Amino acid sequence: MAQRSILQLNRHLTRFRRGLALALCPFVVSLPVFSQQSGIPSSFLPAVVHTTAAAGILPDLAEAEHAPYISELARENQGNSAFRPNSSDLLIQQAEEKFRSGSKFYANGDFDHARSDFDAAIALMLRASDSPGNRSLFEHTLENMVDAINRFDLTGMGAAETEQDPGFDKSPLDEILQMTFPVDPRIKDKVESQLKTTSSVLPLTVNDAVLGYVNYFSGRGHRTIENGLIRAGKYDAMITKIFAEEGIPPELIRLAQAESGFMPRAVSVAAAKGMWQFVKFRGNQYGLMQTPWTDDRLDPEKATRAAAHHLHDLFNEFHDWYLAMASYNCGPGVIEKAVERTGYADFWELRARKVIPAETANYVPIILAMTIVSKNAKEYGIYDITPEPAVEYDTLKLDATVNLALIGDLMETPIPELQQLNPALLRGTAPEGYELHVPKGTLDEVKAALDAIPAASRATGRVHKVEPGESLTAIATHFKSTPSMIAGANALAKGADLQVGDRLLIPAAYHDTPPKAPRVVATAKTKSKRGRKAVASAKAPTQPPAPAPVAKLGKKPLVHKANTAVARVSPPAAALVR
Repeated sequence: MAQRSILQLNRHLTRFRRGLALALCPFVVSLPVFSQQSGIPSSFLPAVVHTTAAAGILPDLAEAEHAPYISELARENQGNSAFRPNSSDLLIQQAEEKFRSGSKFYANGDFDHARSDFDAAIALMLRASDSPGNRSLFEHTLENMVDAINRFDLTGMGAAETEQDPGFDKSPLDEILQMTFPVDPRIKDKVESQLKTTSSVLPLTVNDAVLGYVNYFSGRGHRTIENGLIRAGKYDAMITKIFAEEGIPPELIRLAQAESGFMPRAVSVAAAKGMWQFVKFRGNQYGLMQTPWTDDRLDPEKATRAAAHHLHDLFNEFHDWYLAMASYNCGPGVIEKAVERTGYADFWELRARKVIPAETANYVPIILAMTIVSKNAKEYGIYDITPEPAVEYDTLKLDATVNLALIGDLMETPIPELQQLNPALLRGTAPEGYELHVPKGTLDEVKAALDAIPAASRATGRVHKVEPGESLTAIATHFKSTPSMIAGANALAKGADLQVGDRLLIPAAYHDTPPKAPRVVATAKTKSKRGRKAVASAKAPTQPPAPAPVAKLGKKPLVHKANTAVARVSPPAAALVR
């Protein structure tokens, strides 16, 4: 009876995504639906059915496979003489025809017409969202259409990463999701004994699927656990604090270990990015926005907050952490469909009936195995793990576009160190309004140093400390500038001598290739189930005006690099919402 009640609840909850789709209309064409949906096999798509009943209902259809939604709808209503597709159903039919047309244009290399037809297909689907004959089937059709268009976009239509995007790390899940491992008979009793003394908010189930991965992680997958425990030190305190605030079991930190190995720039084969492996569509839903300069999915703190909100919403929908984890992997629509097909709101039952993707069937056991091994590391031969120091930083909201090389000059800090603090930056330039992370304890000094540089010079300017034997001509040659430009920017008199240690502003010394203009230039708002709003603007930063002259900067470094080692503080306790 409880399972049937959950099933009824799920049907009501699906209405949410209609509003979400409408809110994301300007963005949806270039965005995938879920970070893991590209792995869903074709058997989960609406079936193509060739029936006389379907032909009688839609005599204008030349071939049933060109309108799988209507064909499936007709199959479900066989024997119902009163059934007729409504206006929304016919819009969905038109959308499928536009999608098919766009696919043909794409195959012929006509990307402009392909994009136009894909845009039209999604617009028709959003118009059809008011009253489709089968809402669950409509949402599934929309999700798969958007996912397919995204894959086209990534491979051929210009949405793939540009040559200036940062190097990304491979997601650990890509290697093991499709793999299964034998169960060592000796390990079962060991694990069951461990769980009797293991404290865990997340229920820990032991079965052959979990034991197979425990066996893997205690053997050749040993380094996966070790590396995860080492890298977790950077973000453990931050994740634990956010999860406690949002009512998420702390054990679900292992999702980040499985998804990315705690690497902020991990990317999957499905183009999901960041520590929590959000794709654009799902990330936008939870406020993780993209511009030509930044990608919030790569910001560990923002992405962790978004992941907590998403997991909280999934738990509220399914009332089960295992189903919430499975939905995080393949998308709630897939789990809803599986529950509807079987009547079981139980992960292990859905797994046994093979009604969920193989990757998802392995995903939950992987998380449970990682949790068991991590909580009992020494019993699996993992000793003397020294976690990496926690990432600590101050945040400065920029009032003008700034290149990181200039910040490095002012702070005498290597650019890679600044990039590590700001993984969400896609280029060497931080746009106006960006919340720049700087080493802990340096906020006031960095702000003062930037204030000494004209706002118009920060995007392209550099600062150079004069070394022994250097002349203005030599400095100009090094930065591909001219002596007169440097003299003018620093108010130097003609023939003025340079002193060792002088710090000079070098105008127009940094060159960052302007990003490609985004396809969408409107501002859009999205709202999650919990009422959070996020605003994204696709307007690219404008080129800065010419720099104004400033006085010579002096000899001393504008910022003294501070000691960034900070003791980790345990987060306050908070009750977990189950």
